[in-house]
Amino acid sequence: MRLEITCEDRVGIAKEVLAIFVEQEINLKGIDAITQTGQIYVHIPDLEFTQLQTFMPQLRLLDGVLDVKTTAYMPSERERNVLETIVRTLPDPLISIDAKANVYGFNDVAQQKIGLTASDIIGEPISQWLKGFNFSRYMGNEEILAQTRKLKFLDDDYVADILPVYVPGENEQKVIAGVLIMLKSELRLGQQINAFRHPKDNDFKGVQANSPVMRKILREARRMANLDSSILITGETGTGKELLARSCHNASERGESPFIVLNCASLPDDACETELFGRSIAADKAKKGILELADGGTIFLDEVAEMSSKLQSKLIRVLEDGSFRRVDDEHEIKVNIRFISSTNKDLLSLVEAGQFREDLYYRLNVLGLNIPPLRDRRQDILPLAESFIYKAALVNHRSNVTFDKNCADFVEHYPWPGNVRQLENVLLQAVSLLDGNVISIAHLQLPNYTKDHGYLEQDFTGTLDEAVKGFEADLLRKLYPAYPSTRQLAKKLGLSHTAIANKLREYNINKKTVKI
Repeated sequence: MRLEITCEDRVGIAKEVLAIFVEQEINLKGIDAITQTGQIYVHIPDLEFTQLQTFMPQLRLLDGVLDVKTTAYMPSERERNVLETIVRTLPDPLISIDAKANVYGFNDVAQQKIGLTASDIIGEPISQWLKGFNFSRYMGNEEILAQTRKLKFLDDDYVADILPVYVPGENEQKVIAGVLIMLKSELRLGQQINAFRHPKDNDFKGVQANSPVMRKILREARRMANLDSSILITGETGTGKELLARSCHNASERGESPFIVLNCASLPDDACETELFGRSIAADKAKKGILELADGGTIFLDEVAEMSSKLQSKLIRVLEDGSFRRVDDEHEIKVNIRFISSTNKDLLSLVEAGQFREDLYYRLNVLGLNIPPLRDRRQDILPLAESFIYKAALVNHRSNVTFDKNCADFVEHYPWPGNVRQLENVLLQAVSLLDGNVISIAHLQLPNYTKDHGYLEQDFTGTLDEAVKGFEADLLRKLYPAYPSTRQLAKKLGLSHTAIANKLREYNINKKTVKI
């Protein structure tokens, strides 16, 4: 347990406090003294309640002791843990060495790069891993100043900030205790310089655009971002529609205002009015809805094709002139909102089928962007995969995680039916469970697939004859409406009239069972 003892500033009071612990034969694990505010922190073993009852009053009765209470942590523990957390989670390698140029400490990224246990690294000369700078000679200089140098960490080039660590010595002289070495790779430096020079372009940094089709989409999205008209983003599930919408918002003049996501499929009719428009509770009270909260910003209508007909009709007026009324309130409110919508369905077909309002469709689809599936932009797959591996490695405090050649080729040619979301999830799992630093095909939790044969059926049941007949029946049902006579169908498939007639009879395919 830990105690916080607040004292007056009096000579000898610390000795009197500690004497009580000696008298009670309580072992001290640690002591912190904050002289400016008069606190003494003491770390002791957990005590029985009866023992606490005995010595706590003794402490409080000491002349100059103002308060005694338990505390969750010692100040030194908190400072040490904060520092350790910062150092451990830094995305760049960090190494400290002592005055003899031997390794004193390091963070997780540096250890992953070296690939050894802590006991095999600490106390060893830093020259084993860092080349291109003589640290022993550097610390032997009369005046030691901070430096920035390019050097090699194992076989890779890094820029190193070399920072001397001093401690107070006798007669106010500073004594060199070691050096802190902060390393940055070319990739990390490039990311930081790019963020500094192109802050607005950086709003689209998460959208990978190596393929010509995605570069075209990104050019269009950058232009649309500042036009302030509604945007409809289409594409399969997992292609990154919300990311593109958020990027358009951030790059626009509304970028500092709210970006609120509204999932249209999850909003029930009975709650939609209150959620969207708010409610008047009393004369001087009101619950603000999403429209008021998003004023000046952007509302992203995700899965807009799933929006109920009631909600569709409620949104029309807001899109027309930005005005609405709260539930149970006659007062009209004006808002300035931009709408960006997304869907993985053909909205125009839904309009033709009467399932989506035509007037709402044209108000949402002023500007349009279509994100192609990942299988149609293969040049983006490996750059995306590398960025996901880098992110997953940071989360797991690892570094230098890569594909082997076969795995890279497999990832590039896999169809990714779940698109970018599936790619990211698969790689996060692979990195999290990986032993070592190289991902192979075996580490990817995916249905079996080859470039020549596509998906490989693992759960196939039945016989080859049954599978062939099933395929045959499906093919004939698809072709029969276009070739409704047995002679036409026989000619199309290169079979005899009798053979086709027998197969149609076997599979019960005729004008009554197949719509022509």
